[in-house]
Amino acid sequence: MLLCLSFDHRGCSFPLLERLTARTPEITEALTASNDLDGVVVLSTCNRFEVYAQAGRDTSEAMVELISQVAGVPVSSLSMAVDVELDHRAAEHLFAVASGLKSAVVGEEEIAGQVRRAHVDARERGTVTHHLERLFQTATRTSRTVKHRTEIHSQGRSLVRLALRLAESRVPVWQDARVLLIGTGAYAGATIAALRSRGAERISVHSPSGRAAAYAERHDLTPVDPAELRSALDAADVIIACSRTEEPLLTEADFAPLEPGATATTGISRPVSPRLLIDLGMPRNIDPAVTRIDGIELLDLETVARHAPVTELGTEHEALEIVHDAAVEFGASQAERDTLPVLLALRGHVNAILEDELCRARRAGDDEDDATAADVEAALRRLTGRLLHAPTTRIRSLGREGRASEASEALSALFGLESAERS
Repeated sequence: MLLCLSFDHRGCSFPLLERLTARTPEITEALTASNDLDGVVVLSTCNRFEVYAQAGRDTSEAMVELISQVAGVPVSSLSMAVDVELDHRAAEHLFAVASGLKSAVVGEEEIAGQVRRAHVDARERGTVTHHLERLFQTATRTSRTVKHRTEIHSQGRSLVRLALRLAESRVPVWQDARVLLIGTGAYAGATIAALRSRGAERISVHSPSGRAAAYAERHDLTPVDPAELRSALDAADVIIACSRTEEPLLTEADFAPLEPGATATTGISRPVSPRLLIDLGMPRNIDPAVTRIDGIELLDLETVARHAPVTELGTEHEALEIVHDAAVEFGASQAERDTLPVLLALRGHVNAILEDELCRARRAGDDEDDATAADVEAALRRLTGRLLHAPTTRIRSLGREGRASEASEALSALFGLESAERS
């Protein structure tokens, strides 16, 4: 059975989502160690926390309880916020997520890469079953199909671009704006591209993990080392934080006026210009308390999500049709695979009879030349293949229709055989 537990921006408060995201490593480890689950993939992004699992039964309640214990969140709060999808609906949900159809900004481009990274991470941990592997490979293919066949991504809509669009009223001339980027992860690249498309030229970068210099060289930015961070914060007009962290990187203390007569580097007190802070992190990169300081305005993910535009209904409908068709085909393909034990039992039975007859023919045909014996064997094998073709096709067809049990019953009634259960 395939299960999906989904906590996202639509039914889950941002503080709760932030709590789950912050405990992603611990939750992943706990779910991986669970004896109830055969495989687990955890998808944690700025707008959602989701668990995809394979199990022999519906273990969603036990999974919610386990997440509750690890995250320190009441079970009642999680139960009210979670959406649980099973089997076909779980697959369709993932395909829609990977295609950007469930994002706060519909058509978001970054989500497909985040889904792929979740898949790769689970694969490296050894928690991906064959079924989950096929599920996530299909999700990636589906997102590409949606991208190529619809215009859902062509508008260039993403959380980064929407955040910058909301910031335009505060930044009238991007060419003159001094921008400080905090973080060098996946969102950083999208942020740089979006900034430059608006004409921003004065972009510097600070990396909490110490990668600023190498990243700045690759992207033609100005690096900011830790000793220069306070001065860079004071000088920036726009500060964009998009790093992965469990605790806020920037707090009220980082922006509070320094003591008279001293600054971070020069020792000279000077006024600080108004600053716009954009927090694209989940969990938060910037403590909301910074807004208590005069001249600071904060734009966070919750605000961005509230301003997400209404989608073009025609384009979204076309994308949803692609997702639905992909989910139907995935389910039918999986159902067809469920008939494999029946096919193996049938082919094993028939091939055993064939080998018995060939052995008998070889013993009885000692006087025949090798060419004649080979022709007889080839003819019998061709005959066996042709006889098996029709029932094989029919059994697979029954499987795609969800009638694998009928194929198994027919095998038992006609040949007295029982198909082995798949592991």
